Amino acid sequence: MKKSKLFCLIFITAASLAASSLSNAQSKESGKFIVSFDGFGPVKIGMTAAEAAKVLGVRVTRDPGYEDNSCYYTSPKGGFEKIAFMMSGRRIARIDIDSKEYATDRGAKIGDTEARIKSLYKGMYKVLRHEYVDAGHYIEVEANGGKTRIIFETNGKRVVTFRVGRPEQVGYVEGCS
Repeated sequence: MKKSKLFCLIFITAASLAASSLSNAQSKESGKFIVSFDGFGPVKIGMTAAEAAKVLGVRVTRDPGYEDNSCYYTSPKGGFEKIAFMMSGRRIARIDIDSKEYATDRGAKIGDTEARIKSLYKGMYKVLRHEYVDAGHYIEVEANGGKTRIIFETNGKRVVTFRVGRPEQVGYVEGCS
């Protein structure tokens, strides 16, 4: 009797671990990571590129064209298209989202109307004029007592890209330039 209970316990534990691993692999492959005020899925603002690679289970490599170590971009490889991590020194300071596959924890994503973003973040946002697109805007949402922000860039009607991170770096209009 005791052996059968032990066997059942071991079987249930093994099945749970296998289901968890399968679920993690499926979410990575299907692009279902959620963007929050503190990061992208398991990748958090403040992590190193090596830590991000470990939690994502893929290589994270430095993008070409950045000679300076004070600000540069790295990108995850293998299933994470159009995601980039802005590095400040050795730490992730900002995450740029250029893919329609990813949404915020409130459901905001590329292609959403300005009205939808304002509705999702009612009372939390401010709208700024876009630096380069005449009708465009930056819809800036602050959280964590001002420690992090999400900025949605629009063409005046719809979100074309968005980013999350520390206030200074997320506010850079031209990335590291």
